[in-house]
Amino acid sequence: MKKALICGISGQDGAFLAQLLLAEGYQVVGSSRDAQISSFGNLVRLKILDKIEVESVAITDFRSVLQAIIKVKPDEIYNLAGQSSVGLSFQQPVETLESISVGTLNLLEAIRFTGKPIKLYNACSGDCFGDIVDAAGEHTPFRPRSPYAVAKAAAFWEVANYREAYNIFACSGILFNHESPLRPARFVTKKIVAAACRITTGSQEKLQLGNIAIQRDWGWAPDYVKAMWLMLQQKYPDDFVIATGESHSLEEFVGTAFLQVGLDWREHVIKDPGLFRPTEIAISRGNPSKARKILKWQAKHKMKEVITLMVEDELRTLKRHEP
Repeated sequence: MKKALICGISGQDGAFLAQLLLAEGYQVVGSSRDAQISSFGNLVRLKILDKIEVESVAITDFRSVLQAIIKVKPDEIYNLAGQSSVGLSFQQPVETLESISVGTLNLLEAIRFTGKPIKLYNACSGDCFGDIVDAAGEHTPFRPRSPYAVAKAAAFWEVANYREAYNIFACSGILFNHESPLRPARFVTKKIVAAACRITTGSQEKLQLGNIAIQRDWGWAPDYVKAMWLMLQQKYPDDFVIATGESHSLEEFVGTAFLQVGLDWREHVIKDPGLFRPTEIAISRGNPSKARKILKWQAKHKMKEVITLMVEDELRTLKRHEP
């Protein structure tokens, strides 16, 4: 039985990845900054918390990371930890950089220090490419436009350096936007879907949004965690862009979400300039052809299907909480 350590198991991707690995017969250990007080709500929601061991690990503390790896003895480590919000990274740039770049470096150095044949997956981001005209592939230069993307770019090159210098099996998945009902409320996709569902059930609120002209490549999170796992099953480590290959504007996302609950978004949305970011990516789209060829992976769900799944889940949740 393989053993996997998932750093950042409490997040959206960590929970879905844990579910996948359990189905593949893994022994799964998840880390959290303080496992004793973490609620692990996403694991509870997926009904898998009782099947997982949890460890307290401070990803920015090398000693903590090393102790965890020595104790757990994992075959595979999935690094999904760190501050995950682009918007929040403008308010917390230092914490973002430390949790992502220093955290990744600690994992790499701990693997090197132990000398064990541990495989490492690192969560990179399509945001590293910045504004792009054509779909970004693995050789498209990085032009990060947020503290979050800067941190992810740094971690990407750390992984590449350790792979080449020390022959460590380490790879980065350059994932474009991927959503699900497990997204926190601060993420704009969850914010839109939740508001549309509340309004259609009687709320009189207005949804406030920033720049709705931006275009993103939106996929379905459970599809994307499958790609993470596939990367570590290859004979040789490599980096892969994971995306649908399609871009849609945020306005189209909003319109589709509201239409699915029978509403015209223009009657319920207010554009708020205060929600614009200091720097923003206008168009983001990935080219997943390498993943399709080598990993035999492709996105099963595109934007409209993602919205449908999120709306259906949100309406079920609201119905369960009706008085």
